[in-house]
Amino acid sequence: MRYITDAVNTYFMKCLFIILFFLLLPVMVSGQSDSSYVRAFDQEFSIRALVYRKFTAIEHEISKNESVTYEPNTPIGIGFGITYKEFSLTGGIAFDFLRDKNLGKTRSLDFQYHYYGERFLADVFFQQYKGYYVLKEDDPLQVDLYPDISVTQYGFLGHYVFNHKKFSYPAAFYQTKRQLKSAGSFQVGGGFYYNRLSADSSLVINTDNRHSNYQININGGYAHTFVIKRDFFVSFGLSAGISLGAASLNGFFKNIEVSPSLLPRFSAGYNAEKWSLGVNFVINRIYISHNNDMDLYFDTGRMNLCFIKRFDSTPKFLKQIKWLNQ
Repeated sequence: MRYITDAVNTYFMKCLFIILFFLLLPVMVSGQSDSSYVRAFDQEFSIRALVYRKFTAIEHEISKNESVTYEPNTPIGIGFGITYKEFSLTGGIAFDFLRDKNLGKTRSLDFQYHYYGERFLADVFFQQYKGYYVLKEDDPLQVDLYPDISVTQYGFLGHYVFNHKKFSYPAAFYQTKRQLKSAGSFQVGGGFYYNRLSADSSLVINTDNRHSNYQININGGYAHTFVIKRDFFVSFGLSAGISLGAASLNGFFKNIEVSPSLLPRFSAGYNAEKWSLGVNFVINRIYISHNNDMDLYFDTGRMNLCFIKRFDSTPKFLKQIKWLNQ
């Protein structure tokens, strides 16, 4: 019966995230920017090539002075994308031969979508991992393998950017625009998650060796981009908040566990008129258990190194798509 319930909950959360994401898409529109701070590039069409890595790590805080980090063996991926006006589509593939065979095998399905609009941000997480490893602190060459550890996380976060006229997230993370002057902005947001961690015997969680919960998150933060000699930039952002979690949606508010959350972002790059080079990462830390008995959290992240080439001309088929040119 438990597995049937888990399957129903999983299906429910998948549907809920997909519906919510498409309902919120219409409000994720670009706002008017102050042209003395933010300027779009003259070219409407660009392509990008990127190298990336995605992961969901587990941190188990055993005591104040002792913790264990369980990491998945995820290989580096290579991707390509196109951008036309405000619309971007990027895809990639991770090659198994780039995986370190000494770190065991990790099976994973990892979908992350990070939308950077002028006024709104959106982060969508859909992860399923099985198979982790631990590097010993006293002997980095020694590796302990945990093929039975399994992680599931579904999540959606939305953020509103207050100073969107002078500070541009697309300029920092998409590099589809140029930040002309240094600027920053406060932001506020919220979202929800479903988290699940299970193991056969290697990671002792509780009597069942399974733990899952639903969380509602509220957060706030600040981001700032520093422009250096016009063409270089460095951008930092941090959102911190609290999550209200419960093991079931039924009677959610009867037995709530309060836990912290952190979401740092970083981006740096160089912009020429017809090409750009950039590196960025985002890490989302969510506690799935935060009490006197156990501290466990997930670190979900993505790191990108990308090269962007802009073109003066646009492929004809893009100009013929009406909803792209309205």
